[in-house]
This record gives sequence, structure tokens and C-alpha cells, in this order.
Amino acid sequence: MPGTASAPADDEKPPPGGFSRWRWWKRWFGRRSERAAANYLRGLRYRLLAANVNDRDGELDLLAIDGETLVIVEVRSTSSARPDAIEQTAASVDLRKQRKITEATSRFLGRRRLLGRIAVRYDVLVIAWPEHAREPAVRHIRHAFESTGRFQFFT
Repeated sequence: MPGTASAPADDEKPPPGGFSRWRWWKRWFGRRSERAAANYLRGLRYRLLAANVNDRDGELDLLAIDGETLVIVEVRSTSSARPDAIEQTAASVDLRKQRKITEATSRFLGRRRLLGRIAVRYDVLVIAWPEHAREPAVRHIRHAFESTGRFQFFT
């Protein structure tokens, strides 16, 4: 019928309870994935320094030391273990997000007077939680991107 909106498809509807419940679930899912990412990195013998480092303009998910290198880890999560879903999730760390991470890293290092004094690497960890799985599948992309934007720095 013209002029009437059609009902959203099932996959477009928020879960029962509305958007406030959806935000809670996303926050819970993200924290669960960040804990899994931290455990994964510990298994690789990385030394975890911090999680969820916030400032007014951005957040760094995980900071770790790998040898002599500070590793800034962006954690992404998906509820699908399909290879295309994992790659799509990894690709969500686009140029805009890379700039935000680079800027937040620069501010973090500047506040601690470490800018130019430590090697920095950016990794992306995709944490995939297949349905009914107790442990996630992990896709670790080392050197996922270089510093971008006006806050580029080279070590």
C-alpha cells in the first residue's frame, strides 16, 4: 500500500526489550571478546599493559609489549566463524578507524613522554564466537596497518 512503511526484516529488528538491552548485550559481547583477546595474547607471551585506555577523543582496546615493541591491539568480534564474516570484521578497521587509533596512540605516548622512544606496532584481533562454542576462533593480524593521518610517527 503506498505511503505505508513495511515492517523491518527479522534481522533488522532490535532484540526483545528494545535498544537499551541491545546496547547492554553489545557491551557484554565486546568485553567478553576483549578478555578472550587478552588471554590469547598472554598465551603468546605478550605482556599486557592496559585495557580500554580512554581519552576524550578515542579508546585503545589493548596495549601489550612484544619483545621491545609496544603493540596497540584493536579487538573486533563477530558471532560467526565463517571465513568471509571474519575477514569482513577485520576490514571494519578502515582508514577512519586507523586514524583514530593512531591519534589516540600519539596522545597516549605524548602524555607519557614516550613519543619516538619506543617502537609501535598495530595489530587487529578478530574474535569469532561460533554458536554454542565455549572458546572463540581467533584471527590475529600482525602489523595490520601503519600510523596514519597527521599523527604519523616512525620508529
